[in-house]
Parts: sequence; C-alpha cells; structure tokens
Amino acid sequence: MREEFHRIADALTGRLRGGEVLLCNFAGEESDFVRFTRSAVRQAGSVRQGEVGLELISRGRRARTALQLSGDGEADERAGARLLDGLREILPALPEDPHLLYATDVQSGETAGERRLPESAEAVEAILAAGEGKDLAGIFAAGGIYAGFANSLGQRNWFASHTFHFDWSFHHKADKAVKAQYAGFEWDGNEFARRAGEAEAQLEILARPPRTLAPGGCRVYLAPAAVDAVLAMVAWRGFGLRARRTKVTSLLKMAEEGRRLHPSVGLSENTGEGMAPDFQEAGFRRPPRVPLIEGGALGEALVSPPSAREFGVETNGANEGEAPESLDMEGGELAEGEILERLGRGVYVGDLWYLNYSDVPACRMTGLTRFATFWVEGGEIQAPLNVMRFDETLYRILGENLVGLTAEREFIPSSSTYGARSARSARVPGALVEDFTFTL
Repeated sequence: MREEFHRIADALTGRLRGGEVLLCNFAGEESDFVRFTRSAVRQAGSVRQGEVGLELISRGRRARTALQLSGDGEADERAGARLLDGLREILPALPEDPHLLYATDVQSGETAGERRLPESAEAVEAILAAGEGKDLAGIFAAGGIYAGFANSLGQRNWFASHTFHFDWSFHHKADKAVKAQYAGFEWDGNEFARRAGEAEAQLEILARPPRTLAPGGCRVYLAPAAVDAVLAMVAWRGFGLRARRTKVTSLLKMAEEGRRLHPSVGLSENTGEGMAPDFQEAGFRRPPRVPLIEGGALGEALVSPPSAREFGVETNGANEGEAPESLDMEGGELAEGEILERLGRGVYVGDLWYLNYSDVPACRMTGLTRFATFWVEGGEIQAPLNVMRFDETLYRILGENLVGLTAEREFIPSSSTYGARSARSARVPGALVEDFTFTL
C-alpha cells in the first residue's frame, strides 16, 4: 500500500503549476472480519481498501477531495489527475483561509509496526469454543491499519499498526446480557479464556431475579469500559485549545477557576503506545506524549494547525477536531482481583451508554447503565440490577468522590468500522467511587 500511495503522490506532484502545494493523506486497511450470532459464524470476509485525501493549496486558498484506490495504478493516476484538475478549477471561487497552516519543514519518517496477530482461524476456533452452549454475539476484526502523508515539498510519512479486536456479548434474555471485549497487538489464548470465563460467571448471575434500586447516592465500581465511556464524553471538545479559548470546553471550571480532579488522576495523549499515526493531516509530527491532566490539574491543550494559526501558538500535531486519538489514563493502587471486597456494599457497573451532557460548563453528564450491572453486598455479587440512569459531574466521579483506581488497565480500541476500522484507542483503569448519583 505504501508504494501505491507514494506512486500516486509523486505522479500528482509532477502535475502541479506555479506556486501550488499538494497535501496527500492515505488511510487504508487489510482486515479480516468475522461476525457471530448465537455462537456460530454468520458472516466472514476480508477487506483491502485505501483512500487518498487530496488537498490543493494556492494563494491562501485550499480545496479538498478524495480518491478511492482501485488497485490499478495507471487508472488511479488518471483518476487522481482529473480530481486535481477539478480542485484547480474551483480554487479561485473560494475565499482565502485565514487559519491555513501546513508543515513546511520536511520531517519524513516511518513507523512500520510489528505484526504479531493470530491467524484468524485460530481466534475463531477459540471464540466458538467459548460460546459453546451459550448465546454469543459479536464481531472479530484483525489486520493492519495504515496511514500515510506526502506533500509536494518532499515530505513522506508512513504508519502501520497491526491489531485485533473481539467485541462480544453473552445474551441471557430480553435486555440482560454480559458484554466483554478483548483487544491488543498479540493474541494470548489464556487471557482470552480468562475473560470469557469471567463473562460466563456473570452470565450465570444474570439468571437471578433482578433488583431495582431507589434513586440516590451509592458506592460504585466503574469497570474500565464504563470509565472509557465517561472519558469519551470529556474528549468531545474537552481537551482542545479552540474549545478552551472559546469557552465551550466541558473542562471550563478547570481552565477558568483552577478546579482540580483527584491527585491520582493523570491523562495524556499517548501516541507512542496507541494505534493512531504519529503525524496528522497537515504533515505535522506528533510528540510521543501530550499531558492533558497531571496530578489532577489541567495540563496542555491539543492544538491543531488551524488553532495554532488563529491563536498564535505552536501546534502539537492534534487533528482538526482536537480530540485525543490515543487516550491514556494512569492506573492507581487498587488490585483488580480485590475490587468486590473493596466495594463491599454497592453497585458494580460493567458499562455505560447513551451518555450526554446535562450541564456542559459543569462537566455534568447523564446516561444509563448497560449490560452486566450488579448489586454487591459483603464483597460478593448478589443480583443483577435493572437499567438505571445516572447524573454526575466529572469532578465528583474522578475528583472528590474517587476512592481509587485499579493498577491494572485495559486497552480499549474503538470498535467503529463505519467506512473503515478506526485507529482510536484508550488505555484506562477501573474506578471505585463514593456517592455516585442514580436518578431513577
């Protein structure tokens, strides 16, 4: 794929006129997909696809389009040439972009990524064995995700990441199911068996009569998937410079009033250990790590090139949406195996869904519990709980009411395959929280 991309970029660069500048971005994958329903393979296939984003810049104006590669090099070059001519035609009609900024210092590089994935047949065999006698539904995806950048100034960057992700549930009945996931860079059969065993044990508990809790505060353990759901809300306009300067960030109290989270909370954009490329669409390289929250205090902002130009600061290679792509949360001191004992009496929350803000400036959010959520008493799971709504602020969840974080963290890649496999990921611990507010 790299050679296909470079060939297109070189061919189109040779067609530029005058002071034109061309930026090319490549996104591609070679993936196996297997979908399971009722513990059987229902759909299986492989995808090889690549797309080249083209951006033509001239006299402060920019125009964009994209080329889906066919695999026929000559045909792709002809199609690219037609698209380039089309961009050139519309440029004069566009206004100048006052926030236009792209990399002019040539910083080429390559991160190939080691392929340590299992054979898909091996993973499927283990999955079918885990689902035997149960109602398993899920999707397994594995393979390479590729990104590239090239410009007419001579810069060439390439990135490859080889990962797998199995997102599944054991269904009991109606809305009662146990959701689990296993993902990473190298398949470990023992680790998958452990996770499947935990999910099976929770499935057996779902057969017990469910309980409904009265509204109010409760001690809870938020499993990593639930913590990830909370952080995904915060990542939406929470860490970007533009959101901070225009005062629409959900972390406004931290930015304006010096509000802090618990001292044990540390968040960073950890590109060095994530799945996302170490460069962005305008050609700027990303540092291995950007500290977003340190010791509970607000850290650096994610700065895209347009924001850097508008506000007169340096970019740190953030995407145009200024959202983290490789979010990393530091672990704590709680042992995962002792969580039920430390929880004592309260609620084990396996996952959250339908989150939204109820008060953006206060970073207050609402949502529902989902899948395996249990009532715990005496350090043991007693019964499943019916779906509950919560309404809480980040400052209580990861601030004044945080008891502790687990030392173990879970790698959670995005399960999105809309158009292509996503390269976003998070690495998060579980969180033990006092007085978590359920509203119904």
